[in-house]
Amino acid sequence: MTDATTFAFPNAFRRGLPEPAARFAGLPKHNFVWGHNDPTQVPAEELAACAEKVLREKGHLLGMYNLGQAPQGYEPLRAFVAEKLKRRSGITTTAADIMLTSGSLQAMDLVNNVMLDPGDTVILEEFTYGGAITKVQKLGVQVVGAPLDEGGIKIDELDRILANLKTKNIKPKYIYTIPTVQNPTGSIMSLERRRQLIGVAKKYGVPIYEDECYADLVWTHERPPAIYSLDPSHVIHIGSFSKSLAPALRIGYIVADWSVLSRILSIKTDAGSGALEQMVVSEYVTDKFDEHVTDLTDALKEKLDVLVDALAQEFGTAAELFVPKGGIFLWLKLPDHVDVRKFTQTALAQGLAFNPGPEWSCNPDSAKSHMRLCFALPSVEQIRDGVAELARICHEETGVPERGRNVKRG
Repeated sequence: MTDATTFAFPNAFRRGLPEPAARFAGLPKHNFVWGHNDPTQVPAEELAACAEKVLREKGHLLGMYNLGQAPQGYEPLRAFVAEKLKRRSGITTTAADIMLTSGSLQAMDLVNNVMLDPGDTVILEEFTYGGAITKVQKLGVQVVGAPLDEGGIKIDELDRILANLKTKNIKPKYIYTIPTVQNPTGSIMSLERRRQLIGVAKKYGVPIYEDECYADLVWTHERPPAIYSLDPSHVIHIGSFSKSLAPALRIGYIVADWSVLSRILSIKTDAGSGALEQMVVSEYVTDKFDEHVTDLTDALKEKLDVLVDALAQEFGTAAELFVPKGGIFLWLKLPDHVDVRKFTQTALAQGLAFNPGPEWSCNPDSAKSHMRLCFALPSVEQIRDGVAELARICHEETGVPERGRNVKRG
């Protein structure tokens, strides 16, 4: 039951707040938004067994903040992250240089709060995680978008941007990149380009902020070494278990030199991220992470194949697909005259949700014909039905696509 009484002091709210959030009304029937993962791939029974074990053996540690350990988080899980990063990403580090966070979103907030002042400038990829854009904008920071191609940031364009900013006495605080399974384009930056990126960043004295949230979900199970592994002194690295295990567990991490972590630790005033989640995940991943990620990746790739096939049947050549090399998203472009913002709410009212491209672009108008589809949550049948609905709604609102399944739409 909702209390109908209205708060008597609305003028007490601080200035600059975003618009009020709507009450949650449940997930739409055809849901292609957010970063949900495949619920059927969550190892619920095994996690339950791990929870029982750690509570029986180590539950008494919950009586102490940070489990009575270092404030960077549960040491066995930090040790696993260090081992995983060395094996999968080429990063040589120790638990001492890793901080566990409440998901990678908290990691982003902490890095931004340590590095950014109002009026600063940062460089983001022209199409990137929408949260990365809005977080820095809310801090009063200027965003400059670096052009992308199928291999990630275009290094020559980045060099040009940095040179131009230098003539204005502007030094960006960081270059933010998602080099492995870029969000939303799904590309993977080559080793050569990673080295070139470091070279340009060092040339202008700008640190690199590397987000590897999706790096474990590569179809080939092979990936270039993390940028951090190539030059730890110029890079801050963040990652997460949200996409490789379960988003709601809220476990992310920051990897950086102690000179950086010590600054972050001084502003992390939450008395420690969720300890029980850390203990349970540590118990599970120590022996089962690789097998789980392989199964999850195979399941996601199957769903992607269904999505690509459904889009080809329903949209034909009207949709240009940027087929990802891993992860949970597909980025697509409709003809230039289509503005997906004009039917986003219409689609939602009919039970279909997608992410309009402008929300994932440093220059929203340049992405007006794009959309991002998350294919991890819906079943194979829901993907096909949802794409058919998307094509129907899109045609009714824009006239695109003109044909579906080789039949002219009425």
